[in-house]
Amino acid sequence: MIKIVIAEDQRMLLGALGSLLDLEDDMTVVGKANNGMEAIELVKKLRPDICIMDIEMPGKTGLEAAEELKEQSCKVIILTTFARSGYFERALKAGVSGYLLKDSPSEELASSIRSVMTGNRIYAPELIDDMYKEENPLTEREKEVLSLVADGKNTKEIADELSIKTGTVRNYISMILDKLEVKNRIEAISRFKEKGWFK
Repeated sequence: MIKIVIAEDQRMLLGALGSLLDLEDDMTVVGKANNGMEAIELVKKLRPDICIMDIEMPGKTGLEAAEELKEQSCKVIILTTFARSGYFERALKAGVSGYLLKDSPSEELASSIRSVMTGNRIYAPELIDDMYKEENPLTEREKEVLSLVADGKNTKEIADELSIKTGTVRNYISMILDKLEVKNRIEAISRFKEKGWFK
């Protein structure tokens, strides 16, 4: 019997997923979590074979939880609405065994679980296509500058924090806007978020 923990912050979906998987002869849902923290606790306590995890949850995201569970014997399958290449890259680094989209047919979930149990990795095909299509165009320093902008820091504060001149910060910001093909800082932040590139 494959023991499963599900982590999903939308209660209706959590219940539906649980019922769906319990209908399978070879699967049993042993625990349900509403956020990443609960998921980690349940996995450590119940030692399931599989943890199905949403990404955007309160407290701790599914990706943060997957990173923490890397050392556990439980295999993690991300089940999300977000087909973002940045999220997918991070999930791969966390060693997840599967990354599926919520609009996949329900029978695909059960067959993916069985496949993961035999040692396979299952990833939504559209994510693999996207990943090869789109690289994050920013350098490490530009990413650093943009994440400080996203934290609400102004040019002078960024310059102080990175020990560079304010003119240099302005140059970085104009390079960032060019590379992301946006008009201002707010658009840059939302484009970067959209792609799932914020770590």
